[in-house]
Amino acid sequence: MDNLDLIINLAIIGLLIPTIIYACRLNKNLEILRQNQSSLARLVESLNDATIKAENSIPKLKTATQNTSGELKEVVNSAKNLKDDLIFINERADSLADRLENVIHNSRKIETNTKEETASSPAATDENISRSEAELELLKALRSIK
Repeated sequence: MDNLDLIINLAIIGLLIPTIIYACRLNKNLEILRQNQSSLARLVESLNDATIKAENSIPKLKTATQNTSGELKEVVNSAKNLKDDLIFINERADSLADRLENVIHNSRKIETNTKEETASSPAATDENISRSEAELELLKALRSIK
């Protein structure tokens, strides 16, 4: 029996050695975890603070968004009104340009007719000169409107 007791004791010693080594490693790992526990707790605290700040900022962000959207709507409506005004002014300018073109075309016809008449009668030249001056003044006035 002494041999059997010795074999059992050696087997127990053989199994205890890896258990002790494993326990030492586990103890080191637990120490590291305990040391990092405080930094982990600080990290969790800072995460909670950031979450609270974000939750508190949401209502402020909503009011800012509503204010900005109201101002933006006003700007868009104003821009639409200005667009309509510009379209109207552009149409009027096109109409005036067409009328001016017709006046110039007609004045050229009249000018050619008056040149023919002037060639036949020298008394009509004073009337033609004053007429062309009036036309030039009319053209200047129309150009200044643009």
